[in-house]
Amino acid sequence: VQLQASGGGLVQAGGSLRLSCAASGRTFSMYTMGWVRQAPGKEREFLGAISWNGGTYYADSVKGRFTISRDNSKNTLYLQMISLKPEDTAVYHCAIDGPWTTAVAMSLKREYDYWGQGTLVTVSS
Repeated sequence: VQLQASGGGLVQAGGSLRLSCAASGRTFSMYTMGWVRQAPGKEREFLGAISWNGGTYYADSVKGRFTISRDNSKNTLYLQMISLKPEDTAVYHCAIDGPWTTAVAMSLKREYDYWGQGTLVTVSS
């Protein structure tokens, strides 16, 4: 199984980016998928998730600015980010939790079934 995140880059504060995470090796339509970020010198931060049936959960720090979606036909997870702030600068990783779980349940975990290489997002002030 491989998870490959893409779409990161340099953006000015207030700008937008859309990240993608392509999963390969198996079908994940019944799995909960989410995004986690890690900034230099900071702890890993769970951002949000989307469950197999479309239920979502967002951390307070990104609620209203970030939107998670998925395209099961493409085995791909997305993270649409708007109103970006310098404090959003981090490496963004996608992660996959177990099958038939909820987005809220994934938010309570620190370890996931699958974890992908991240993509760097840099927000300049």
